Amino acid sequence: MATTNLSIYDKTTIPNAKNFRFGIVVSEWNPEITENLYLGAKEALLENGALEKNIIKWDVPGSFELIYGCKKMIETQKLDAVIAIGNVIQGETKHFDFVCEGVTQGIKDLNIKYDIPTIFCVLTDNTKQQSLDRSGGKHGNKGVECAIAAIKMAALREI
Repeated sequence: MATTNLSIYDKTTIPNAKNFRFGIVVSEWNPEITENLYLGAKEALLENGALEKNIIKWDVPGSFELIYGCKKMIETQKLDAVIAIGNVIQGETKHFDFVCEGVTQGIKDLNIKYDIPTIFCVLTDNTKQQSLDRSGGKHGNKGVECAIAAIKMAALREI
């Protein structure tokens, strides 16, 4: 688990996002966590020059559906980067392991197949409190970190 505030970064090192278009696909499962991650990501994109009209948000039912949502967004929207936002919390069954593995591999596959970076913003924590701490709590907001990654990867595409 992170021990620093994820929301702290040096704005002078971030490319201007004014000319980039971003997609954000958000899982509806654990919305008190995923919506906070989305708000953190959107705010960071806007603070670094992205235009509101160039940020597209789609909702999907759960983290496993992020893969298809991101794939469809890449195929139908003209984007420079996509952020996949989800949350999976450890339970008493192996379901956690299967979902985490599937989502991780699916997002990896999207990065291999398409020339649009897909950023992994899926919290996979042992407890709900850990997820709350990383989605706007004492460890900041992982959504901010992922938005910064999206900006940097969008800029990398231009090389």
